[in-house]
Amino acid sequence: MSKRTDLKKILIIGSGPIVIGQAAEFDYAGTQACLALKEEGYEVVLVNSNPATIMTDTSIADKVYMEPLTLEFVARILRYERPDAILPGIGGQTGLNLAMQLEKKGVLKECRVELLGTSSESIERAEDRELFKELCQSIGEPTIPSEITYSIEEAKAAAERIGYPVVLRPAFTLGGTGGGFANNEAELLEIGANAFKLSPVHQVLIEKSVKGYKEIEFEVMRDTNDHAITICGMENVDPVGVHTGDSVVVAPILTLSDKERKMLNDSAIKIIRELKIAGGCNVQFALHPTSGEYYLIEVNPRVSRSSALASKASGYPIARVTAKIAVGMSLEEIKIANTNAAFEPRLDYVISKLPRFPFDKFTSASNLLGTQMKATGEVMGIGSTLEESLLKGIRSLEIGVNHLYHSKFDTMSKEELLDYIKLFHSDNLFAIAELIYHGVSVEQIHEIT
Repeated sequence: MSKRTDLKKILIIGSGPIVIGQAAEFDYAGTQACLALKEEGYEVVLVNSNPATIMTDTSIADKVYMEPLTLEFVARILRYERPDAILPGIGGQTGLNLAMQLEKKGVLKECRVELLGTSSESIERAEDRELFKELCQSIGEPTIPSEITYSIEEAKAAAERIGYPVVLRPAFTLGGTGGGFANNEAELLEIGANAFKLSPVHQVLIEKSVKGYKEIEFEVMRDTNDHAITICGMENVDPVGVHTGDSVVVAPILTLSDKERKMLNDSAIKIIRELKIAGGCNVQFALHPTSGEYYLIEVNPRVSRSSALASKASGYPIARVTAKIAVGMSLEEIKIANTNAAFEPRLDYVISKLPRFPFDKFTSASNLLGTQMKATGEVMGIGSTLEESLLKGIRSLEIGVNHLYHSKFDTMSKEELLDYIKLFHSDNLFAIAELIYHGVSVEQIHEIT
């Protein structure tokens, strides 16, 4: 396929306000997409409620609407502007959910607006937990034992059948909002009440806990000719149990064998081909630390927080390429510097991403981490070794710390520190370094964490 000439005006939905769990990474993607479409000669209309973003700068889009990102307001803009198409996957989960609402309510059909990029059926299959599970089973990909529930009573019964501990995952929420781990019925009732309230479709997945498995992610790209490539593989330092946005993430993958890396990479490509994703996509896996058994955790059929990291880590402009694929261009046709977008980047350096937490501002908030994201931003260190990139990242956090040392842990005994790292805290990295200074073995720390 080549670039579509039947489209003139395209509406892009931004990512809305910066809230905890949805940081500013989506501004980066939206800005790239607007500029990419303008470069191809399309008129770009942007709607975003947040004036503190680069994408709402008057030079980025041809027309900017600063309105609430609600069904009512976006429908009014569509009826007034009458764009030929809408690009939903650029504004994170906010943009995706809104586009799905416009589709379901018939607004897109009424205004004759086409949904660009990944189809609504594919988005539904990736986002709806039950459909996603069926899809994985149909292509022989292993998923974690789970059940879909629509009420607290159903959730209780499902947890009994699966066996505690379980993880609750509300459908159609971002940053793990409303989810969490439950070790018993009391915890399930507490988390469940909030989870059902926050899921727009009142659907919560009760899933067997694979806490402690390695969490591995792949950023993959596919065009409408079914050409798929891997842009970047990333490895979370924290195991499954900590939201990837709250974990230290390293690229390229350093601790897997070639066989394990290939197994997961092949699975990621297979799944985006089956879903018929058009553009960038993030695939997350849980891998058993020793047995090589793996599960597919989830697929984000949109640019995500990890896309921004993978883009900057590899130098591959994911949102720009995604926008051009959406208007019918193939990877070979999209130019990146002196080559085309069909190449797979190779990292001969190490990237460390460190989350930036707001606990210096919210001093009374708990700094315990789980499946709900608490970070409000992130920094990236680049180095020739893991040590170099990690220390550059720590200094970039601007938390008054310049090394793997935090004065907070000076007064703690070895036993207190070992106790402290049993739970995931936002500053565990420094507690672990302190234990290593105390002569505790890496094996013992690994066993606890």
